[in-house]
Amino acid sequence: MKFINYLESIVGIEIYPLISLSIFFIFFSLLIVFAVKANKTYISEMENIPLDKNQ
Repeated sequence: MKFINYLESIVGIEIYPLISLSIFFIFFSLLIVFAVKANKTYISEMENIPLDKNQ
């Protein structure tokens, strides 16, 4: 018996790919919104943390 036959026998299995796609799309959409709207000084501080020798 092939793997696809196991998936076809599960009731309601078709919702899981839609849920995972929705989570993926929402997460990266929020990430893009944060990157665009973030304060530029905050971003420059965060990118200089590894190079800062004061810590």
